[in-house]
Amino acid sequence: MDDLRIDKWLWAARFFKTRSLAQDAVENGRVKLGGERVKPARAVRPGDILQIRAGDQDWEVLVRALASQRGPAVFARTLYDETPQGLKRRLEAIELRRQNTDPSAAIKGRPTKHDRRTLERFKTP
Repeated sequence: MDDLRIDKWLWAARFFKTRSLAQDAVENGRVKLGGERVKPARAVRPGDILQIRAGDQDWEVLVRALASQRGPAVFARTLYDETPQGLKRRLEAIELRRQNTDPSAAIKGRPTKHDRRTLERFKTP
């Protein structure tokens, strides 16, 4: 096997949980091959450099091997190597997110009765 669809490789390398999620990411420009947007059917070959935005993480990886089937995570990790500058940027971003957590990130939906009563306690003198 000399080449493989990029969406299939992303799924096999476990960057995305399903192949359709990998396809959507490629279509929406969250995956770039050599700095350029590509289509899901674009072939990826060993030696290609991919920039991948999966969730809130940015990956820059060098494709080492191809696999058309999704295997264990240990096997998936052998399909690519993370570039040193990409690893450095990703770890810095993780550390920055850890230091600067948004207090409103934990709030989901409407306040509960308990939350409302706590807020009213602060409002009334």
